[in-house]
Amino acid sequence: MEEIKNNTPVISEKEARRLAHLKEMEKHIGHETMHLEMVLILITTLVASQIALVQWKNRHPKSYNAVTLLGMWFVPFLFSSRMLWWRFLTIWTFYTIVTTFVVLKARRRPLSGNTPRLVYKWFLVLFQVSYAVGVVGYICIMFTVFGLNMLFLIRPETAMDFSVLLLFYGLYYGVMSRDFAEICSEMMASTIGYYTKSGIPTKTLKDGVCAVCGQELVLPLDEHDTTVEKVYKLSCYHTFHDYCIRGWCIVGKKQTCPYCKEKVDLKRMFTSPWERPHLLYGQLLDWIRYLVAWQPVIIVIVQGINWTLGLK
Repeated sequence: MEEIKNNTPVISEKEARRLAHLKEMEKHIGHETMHLEMVLILITTLVASQIALVQWKNRHPKSYNAVTLLGMWFVPFLFSSRMLWWRFLTIWTFYTIVTTFVVLKARRRPLSGNTPRLVYKWFLVLFQVSYAVGVVGYICIMFTVFGLNMLFLIRPETAMDFSVLLLFYGLYYGVMSRDFAEICSEMMASTIGYYTKSGIPTKTLKDGVCAVCGQELVLPLDEHDTTVEKVYKLSCYHTFHDYCIRGWCIVGKKQTCPYCKEKVDLKRMFTSPWERPHLLYGQLLDWIRYLVAWQPVIIVIVQGINWTLGLK
């Protein structure tokens, strides 16, 4: 206290800072315990959710996959709508309209002879595009980490934001396309009637017909003949259009023959080193599904528990 004017004590600046610090410390009394409780709630919720999701996936895979796909579809849309990210909303709307049209075509009965090829072509193109975009995004991230963006006079923040955005688009639409392709594969296979839940085919596959698209197989004159589509024979001796069986196995995540359900040897089928990364990439996409669909839900649950218990 230096002096008193009008009965009001005047304090030094140093004393004022000390008093302000004391008041701030009083506000945070007990926060260490509160923060510990919040961390325990987070860990407990994560462990419990993992156990619940694994049990759900093992016991009821169809409902789990359906709900996961629904979350994959709408969670980013809701978040982007709130943040007004118009670029993502525009791409998402276009993707949703075209994919909905393709899925409705796959559900139609009787199934048009051109529908299977349309479905596989659409999702295979999406898969290839998402793969390319994801790889470019990853390469751009590596370039930014090593400072190569400076060669093009691009700021590190801008380069990293662009790279992460490309990687996200590649992974997100890659996962979505594979899930929708699997659903369409199941619906078309059931409609075509080559197999049922009981395992007894309701139709017989005729010689010279592709079991995926139901169209006639035209054998090329030789290995250099490009006038007709190549055909591929599995180890079970069933023959398919090369394009159809690749769409069935890679995009639709099927590892069995579309007709007899025999296991497909993917290593024997895809011998080129340029095609194997697609299989590895497909497995990577499965790991992303949890982060996009379920992680936001778990975070909301944790926030709700903290709010209920009055933890901040």
